[in-house]
Amino acid sequence: MKTASLSGSPREGVGKKDAAELRAKGQVPGVLYGGSEQVHFHVNEVQLNKLIFTPDTYLIQFEVGGASHNCVVQDIQFHPVTDRIVHIDLLQVTKDKPIRVNLPVSTEGSAIGVQNGGRLHIVYRRLPVVGLADQIPETISMDISSLDIGDSLRVGQLSVDGCKVPLNESAVVLGVRRTRAAMSAASDEVADAAEGAEGAAEGAAEGAAEDGGEE
Repeated sequence: MKTASLSGSPREGVGKKDAAELRAKGQVPGVLYGGSEQVHFHVNEVQLNKLIFTPDTYLIQFEVGGASHNCVVQDIQFHPVTDRIVHIDLLQVTKDKPIRVNLPVSTEGSAIGVQNGGRLHIVYRRLPVVGLADQIPETISMDISSLDIGDSLRVGQLSVDGCKVPLNESAVVLGVRRTRAAMSAASDEVADAAEGAEGAAEGAAEGAAEDGGEE
């Protein structure tokens, strides 16, 4: 995973009133757990947004109360109207304990189906993986070069070294769909072919009728 740094300050109070006052000052309350004890803290909202509102997933070097912890974002609560972050949970990472994070999905190559008029449809832009922190990659890369229209890639076809994807193996991650324009063009081709066949049949019938009349 990519790494990032973040610093916070311990919270003196943990009530709703205290949390509201912190938010009014541009701070986000949170809790760090997974270690020997929970640590309640607050962090600068602007600095936190830089880590959250991005497609990347980070292993965070978090400094609070004079101590440094390696952690990952475990849960985020957003305001239902403004979408501002109102609370964050951080999970402390240890070397021998697997963690679960969501990684961005990236693609390699250009799908044959897209070149033929199809459209790449991505079902999962992020996928959950479980593994040790030092074995989790930055992204889940998928080669789509061989995909034609109607083809798809499923979870069971993924290979993430040292990690597991805790989803049903038959779940579709992405695929190539036929576009409306392509379907319309195909329909026009079928119609043209049908008209051509009909015209040929009428011409043959007229020719046969003329031959019969001459006899």
